[in-house]
Amino acid sequence: MNNQLKSILITLGLIIGVFTFIFGLWYITQPKKSSVNLVPFAQCLAEKKVTMYGAYWCSHCKAQKALFGDAFTYVPYVECTEKTELCQAKGIEGFPTWIVPSNSGDKKLPGEQSLETLAKESGCVVPPPEN
Repeated sequence: MNNQLKSILITLGLIIGVFTFIFGLWYITQPKKSSVNLVPFAQCLAEKKVTMYGAYWCSHCKAQKALFGDAFTYVPYVECTEKTELCQAKGIEGFPTWIVPSNSGDKKLPGEQSLETLAKESGCVVPPPEN
């Protein structure tokens, strides 16, 4: 094999390796969809007026929405880029922020929250995984 062909094959191998590495990094950072039907959980959050405050450009908000999948349509959500006065009045300082109403006053949960934390704070139950 001549040197020019070896150089081409080595370059091609490096390019394929770099693309494989970049794709692998991208893939492992993608939020994973749940195997749980979260509609009843999201509906319970809505009944209890547990609300997520966020912004369309916020990567953590996108990840939080992805955690719920299609069930997020049932979750009360305030887009703070459109309702800035409401978000300021609620004291929202970062995104996402969840507010859980209670008799002793609203509780703020700043940042991404696990389903388990939202369940604990709201009293809603996360359904078991589907088989």
